[in-house]
Amino acid sequence: MKFRTILLALSLMMGLCAQAQPKREFRGAWIQCVNGQFQGMGTAKMQATLTQQLDELQRCGINAIMFQVRPEGDALYASRFEPWSRFLTGVQGKAPQPYWDPLQWMINECHKRGMELHAWLNPYRAKTKGTKELAINHPYQQHPERFFWYDDMILFDPGQPANRTYFCEIIKDIMTRYDVDGIHIDDYFYPYPVAGKKLPDMDTYVANPRGFGSIEDWRRDNVNHLIKEIHEVVVKTKPWVKFGVSPFGIYRNQKSDPRGSNTNGTQNYDDLYADILKWIQEGWVDYNIPQIYWEIGHKAADYDTLIRWWSANAGGRPLFIGQDVERTVKAADLENPTMNQMARKYMLQRMLPNIQGSCQWPAASVVDNSGNYGTMLKQVYHSTPALQPLMPFIDNRPPLKVRKAKVTFTSDGPTLFWQEPSARTEMDRATKYVVYRFLKGEPIDLEDPSHIVTITPNTYYNLPYSGGRTKYVYVVTALDRLSNESLPVKKKAKL
Repeated sequence: MKFRTILLALSLMMGLCAQAQPKREFRGAWIQCVNGQFQGMGTAKMQATLTQQLDELQRCGINAIMFQVRPEGDALYASRFEPWSRFLTGVQGKAPQPYWDPLQWMINECHKRGMELHAWLNPYRAKTKGTKELAINHPYQQHPERFFWYDDMILFDPGQPANRTYFCEIIKDIMTRYDVDGIHIDDYFYPYPVAGKKLPDMDTYVANPRGFGSIEDWRRDNVNHLIKEIHEVVVKTKPWVKFGVSPFGIYRNQKSDPRGSNTNGTQNYDDLYADILKWIQEGWVDYNIPQIYWEIGHKAADYDTLIRWWSANAGGRPLFIGQDVERTVKAADLENPTMNQMARKYMLQRMLPNIQGSCQWPAASVVDNSGNYGTMLKQVYHSTPALQPLMPFIDNRPPLKVRKAKVTFTSDGPTLFWQEPSARTEMDRATKYVVYRFLKGEPIDLEDPSHIVTITPNTYYNLPYSGGRTKYVYVVTALDRLSNESLPVKKKAKL
């Protein structure tokens, strides 16, 4: 039995490793605030905590951070419209002391590590159950008629167009003042249903049904309008910024729709009024990260069933998989109970067409190395660096190649320098660079990520030196904001 267990584990690992490590893959992680991990922590300690998290996530190969900045009509940034979040300072409306701007700080820290930063906002939630007092400048205090209460929460009424306009103003303000790489919203649209409680929006529907004979279709149309308008404001404000959603893992069950998945759980379409597939088909979202948090073999929502369903329904937009770290490492592999399900989940993720990466929930579990999850990312699944997936429907024009590459000996040893290429527009501007290394005479294969030594915002790279006995060829390419890659520039070095 022990020998069979070892063979099975090896076969799973070999099956994954037999697939070449992808050169392009979204490797995200969600850093949330609503769990209270930063609440009242103070500026210095929170910055130290985030620094430690980002350093470890970088070591684990994470290349995109989804940072929660608007959990309940509030802000973890210097908002012009809404109060500071209690999830930051402990009291809604209280500014951090000493003063700092967490969003700006995170943008700087992520970019210097070569990571993207996606600002994560909730569009409708205005008060969570744990919030007992709202600041005087909270939007509910200004316009209570635009909200409704449900299960001790306050929500922006999705049926009121003024709320869509307001949320788009929030997004435009963030994009105008902050160099974010993405705008991200998660699974909270209309609230998750609570037994015995009806949504109190009948008056809004009756006042303006817009020709819909069903309040359910009207609710879906409200959310459709929001997604479409977010897309429009993103494109108009900064067309290089990505807009993505992270919906609940079930679109529809087959008992509701033959096109749905063979599952039995809460449904985006029917319960949250979120028609994800329509948004993808209309081109209103740039990426989709369904939260497939269950284990393989789950009776109501089997991971294997759902990941295959989403792959088959990707609809021509980049699809990444929302992975639950804790559930993955606590669930035993069905064929080998001595292993957790990480190996089999990653094998599915990498073997299925249309899947271009994953996002880890929560980031703290990766940092804490729950079930050796972080170790496995470093050693196996993210053992080589990865560029972001391409999004040619936004932009497919690469930047020009770097200029004046040279190797110079400095006080820090030999250093490869280059200059930023010229650019006509912001879309063409180089924001990061990829440095590859090859032994002299080795084929120059830029599709093999094992040759990537760094992805950096800097225009230099310190070279390792061991007496000048080995000849290398270094290759530098430029990446624009959408990770389109320039033609290469080669430079020989004897190290």
